[in-house]
Amino acid sequence: MRSDAIKQGPERAPHRSLLRACGISERDFSKPFIAIASSQADIVPGHVHLHEFSAIVKAAVREAGGVPFEFNTIAVDDGIAMGHSGMKYSLPSREVIADSVETMLQAHQFDGVVCIPNCDKVVPGMLMGALRVNIPAIFVSGGPMETGRTSEGAPIDLASVYEGVGRYGAGFITAQQLTELEERACPSCGCCAGLFTANSMNCLCEAIGLALPGNGTILANSPERIELLRRAGRQIMSLVTADLKPRDIVTAEAIDNAFALDMAMGGSTNTILHTLAIAREAQVEYPLNRINEIAERTPHICKLSPGSEYRMHDLHQAGGVCALLKELSKKEGALHLDQITVTMKTLRDNISDAKVANPELIRPASNPYSHHGGIAILYGSLAPRGAVCKTGAVDPDMMKHKGPARVFDSEDEASKAILDDSIKEGDVVVVRYEGPKGGPGMREMLTLTATLVGAGLGARVALVTDGRFSGATRGACIGHVSPEAAAGGPISILRDGDHVEIDLEKRRLNVDLDPDQIEARLKRSRCLPGRARSGYLERYAALVGSAEEGAVLRRLGPYNQGDT
Repeated sequence: MRSDAIKQGPERAPHRSLLRACGISERDFSKPFIAIASSQADIVPGHVHLHEFSAIVKAAVREAGGVPFEFNTIAVDDGIAMGHSGMKYSLPSREVIADSVETMLQAHQFDGVVCIPNCDKVVPGMLMGALRVNIPAIFVSGGPMETGRTSEGAPIDLASVYEGVGRYGAGFITAQQLTELEERACPSCGCCAGLFTANSMNCLCEAIGLALPGNGTILANSPERIELLRRAGRQIMSLVTADLKPRDIVTAEAIDNAFALDMAMGGSTNTILHTLAIAREAQVEYPLNRINEIAERTPHICKLSPGSEYRMHDLHQAGGVCALLKELSKKEGALHLDQITVTMKTLRDNISDAKVANPELIRPASNPYSHHGGIAILYGSLAPRGAVCKTGAVDPDMMKHKGPARVFDSEDEASKAILDDSIKEGDVVVVRYEGPKGGPGMREMLTLTATLVGAGLGARVALVTDGRFSGATRGACIGHVSPEAAAGGPISILRDGDHVEIDLEKRRLNVDLDPDQIEARLKRSRCLPGRARSGYLERYAALVGSAEEGAVLRRLGPYNQGDT
């Protein structure tokens, strides 16, 4: 066993002495040591219950013959960090989480790990760390929260509150109505009820093969979730015995499956950043344009909030991720069904008995919302190395749009302009210097996009940025423009009044300037100085790479992944 490095032989007597102080008995030294990586945090509703979940997993590991050890990572609540400088730390926290998982697994030579994430950057951060170390691993998330309801019974979630702020500012609702949204939108523990980043990533864990069926949709506070935790605790022991490791599972084809699910359900654009980063840790070459190839062959067959009134619990009742994948598999070439998963069976086996219980929520593959996936990678003179749009949440009238640019050098400036009523129908709001390096940290802009929607401009104004969006964002919002402004990308030379052309069907993002004009402006341009002056963000800004590569930290030299 890998853990023998810290517990076997006379020279390890000091190590065993320390382990005995942790409550380890003599008979435990012959058993596998299993890490329980929890992201419990009292300030994050998606994580506030995870200490109880860790205890359930630990008991299951013990019963299955392993010795469990719990440790914790950090967890940032994107909703609470939104709209102020705290959001600069959200994406960078992913790297801290990956590094902390790597550190704990390597320092203590664990034989396997059960990861218990839930929200936003914790899921990809733990995935990256587990793939980097490459010991047997299984993921079991904290689960989604219940759907909120207004006093009249209408379904709501956190996005409803953010949009409510915009509606209140525009005079469409009263302060009392806004308070009702605030009090009713988040009725339980768990990650937010819509198909935002957290739920998108937890669902993708099923498709990529590192989580058991049900991981993405079973409610946080349900008996089903408790049983899923017990199953995960037992299954890690089978994975350790079989020595089935994450990089045996996460192949290019498994990543294709994850993106196919994302396309079929119109998930968060943040999944692009995260899955590209995951591919890197899995040592899989995965170019950005491969995502468009998947979109071409993947029908968009499911819409959840923010694209519809359905939430995660509705998807679970409709058959969950397995039913969605089963329906998607009817489209020839959409999935690689023979990929192995943590069930130690193939994806085909996992979904074989699944049934669609609500064909209005999970449409037949022969009758999709669109014959192409709900996310698109755009290219053009404004985004030579790519940009991302959640096309499944765009109004049909905005699939093609040309309008004058209103250029802002920060999210805060753009938000003020919207609240001041200076953004007009047809405008293209351009927010730059919010990329991974320029922000730094590539802030989510849910406050900005929700304010647009709440002000009645969501279907009349486009938004283009080198920053990124929340999974709760809807509308003609194009993010991850690469190269970013801070790296001298064309978005840095835009001026008010330049006409920006968007064609989501052709996946194009251009500015109405000829190449010579762009080149001349780039030669004269001067990038804004970095905003990070000290601390972690200064180091992050110095090391972070471009969005089209997953916004991962650059390597400083030769790097050998895996066990050391």
